Amino acid sequence: MSHFAEQPLPFDLDEATPVSIPKGRTPSYMADHRKRLRTRFMDGGAGAMPDYELLELVLFRAIPRQDVKPLAHALMTEFGDFNRVVTAPVERLRTLKGVGDAVICELKIVEAAAHRMARAKVLNTHVISSWDALLDYCHTTMAHRETEQFRVLYLDRKNVLIADEEQGKGTVDHVPVYPREVAKRALELNASALILVHNHPSGDPTPSQSDIDMTAKMEMACGALGITVHDHLIVGKDRELSFKSAGYL
Repeated sequence: MSHFAEQPLPFDLDEATPVSIPKGRTPSYMADHRKRLRTRFMDGGAGAMPDYELLELVLFRAIPRQDVKPLAHALMTEFGDFNRVVTAPVERLRTLKGVGDAVICELKIVEAAAHRMARAKVLNTHVISSWDALLDYCHTTMAHRETEQFRVLYLDRKNVLIADEEQGKGTVDHVPVYPREVAKRALELNASALILVHNHPSGDPTPSQSDIDMTAKMEMACGALGITVHDHLIVGKDRELSFKSAGYL
């Protein structure tokens, strides 16, 4: 039998909204549940917990005196997994009953922390020798987005990453990119090379013809200024495609 059948519980299993508890009072079953989850996390780490329980731990801070289990399940049902919940657009999060500013803030803090940690592993490092870390960073920051994002990683003469900048956001299948602007920015940063990165919200990193054409224009614009386009990475849900490895560059 599911543990959701425990009695008594002060919420409707079909209701996503956390149940309000009078200020200053925390039912013993709720306090015990939170303590058990925290202990399990500290003893076994995130690997010892399913996604919805890890999400509960995040929601504890945002909603200190309400049962968050139904909301955690509602978020998982809506978005699919922990990563997609944390990276979900604010506008979509707000449409869910029970999700307010406090919940959104906690989710976005987790997202920002993950991005900051992944970025720290590649910034000011030799990109070619840290390729796996670079792929991890790109996947962490872009794989679960619902719209396309285009980023440019600028490198110095030693292929050290000196800047990572977002060039634009688009729709689910298009983002506008301007090769001249990218080349101009490379000159401003005194960059000698760059790596293009964008995501495919569909999950399939196979390049479209427009991706191929845009890359060719970017290579031409940068090449005229002596700037090398090392690669163009397309980030899918489960894997990344390298233009260089696939023979497009």
